[in-house]
Amino acid sequence: MKPTGKNVDPQDRAFGQRVQKYRKERRRTQAELAAALGKTSSWMSQVERGIQPVQRVDLLQQLADELGVSMQQLRPGTPGDVGGKSSAPAPLSLSNDLDETRRLISGHPALRTLLASPVVTAEGKALEALRSDVDDLWELTHAGQLAQVSALTVELLPELERAVRTAVEEQRSELYLLLSRAYQALSAAFVRQDEADAAWVAADRAVFAAERSGDPLHVSASVFRMVQAFVRLRSLGQAEHAARTAIDALQEQGSDSPPAMSVLGSLHLGLALVHARAGARIEAKEEIARARDIAARLGENRNDFNLEFGPVNVEIQAVSTAVDLGDAGEALDIGLNINADDLSPERQGRLLMDLGRAHAQRRHGGEALDCLLRAEVIAPETVQTHQAARATIHELVLIAGANAPRELLELAERADALD
Repeated sequence: MKPTGKNVDPQDRAFGQRVQKYRKERRRTQAELAAALGKTSSWMSQVERGIQPVQRVDLLQQLADELGVSMQQLRPGTPGDVGGKSSAPAPLSLSNDLDETRRLISGHPALRTLLASPVVTAEGKALEALRSDVDDLWELTHAGQLAQVSALTVELLPELERAVRTAVEEQRSELYLLLSRAYQALSAAFVRQDEADAAWVAADRAVFAAERSGDPLHVSASVFRMVQAFVRLRSLGQAEHAARTAIDALQEQGSDSPPAMSVLGSLHLGLALVHARAGARIEAKEEIARARDIAARLGENRNDFNLEFGPVNVEIQAVSTAVDLGDAGEALDIGLNINADDLSPERQGRLLMDLGRAHAQRRHGGEALDCLLRAEVIAPETVQTHQAARATIHELVLIAGANAPRELLELAERADALD
């Protein structure tokens, strides 16, 4: 788990303060420096606060080059730097975001296996361990712990890609299903960091693996992830087509099993999102109503295919839809009566973020800030990387002007929403 303000290593805090000092001296924003490093603004903010250690020598050197200083100035005693006390290379570590995972799926994790002679994997314990790893991956994704998502993924994905191609025939269907679930989790994580193109790649691979597993409902769940990626890519026509095609197929199949209803209801929520982003008020509300009806028939909050579909999640999406459509009063009427304690931190954080947006639309500055700060505690990435949250924070700063409270300015700095 990421360190908090109470348990940040003093050396990491001092390092972050030096980075911030040199950056400001060169009049560069966090966004500009992050872009030069191929990183996100939230990652840069975490570095400067000491939450994100920078231990990779190559990244440390790149950061020093961008700031026009030596590695020794950034981190006194850096191994290998002139004036340092050691010439041994520093250990490598993963970035505290999804950059390593993005690089991994930009290639093909299975190429080495495809080019090697086929072998048969052992049965039993290895498969059980893979099941456990995929479950852990989803748990971390729902908790918004993206550093741990990345660390687990760079080990798990190549192993799964290898396993589906080398396992005995009896295991391949389940292994493809595990592979699909892993890519679905990655797609969801990338969406939350606004990495839409990577989310699309992951969702596409999830669809392929689910088809090979022979599980059509997992194919449909993967399509839901693709719909969300298309929305982030602003390809609303493609998003609508993907959602509608899957909905039609499920309705023709006619299953009323709880898993099938969860997928169908989630796809209606996805379609509501598409219409809301397009400003199609009537169509968006119709899709919310359809999802609400399915949730009522389901009668409980479930987590089939990690979709968290149920009556509470439908209302959370209804709040988000109302905010997207500019109906702040409706969003507050619905949202203030929702108890999301049983859902994941990501869903709880999303509700609070959207309530903050609704309060901001009504010019309730204090209430908006309170909701956003509470959301940040539960799901930091939701507030610090989501475009809508950052836009809301920026708007609150502009409205407050010289009277902006310290808590708002600090939040804006963490979310890189000042510029």
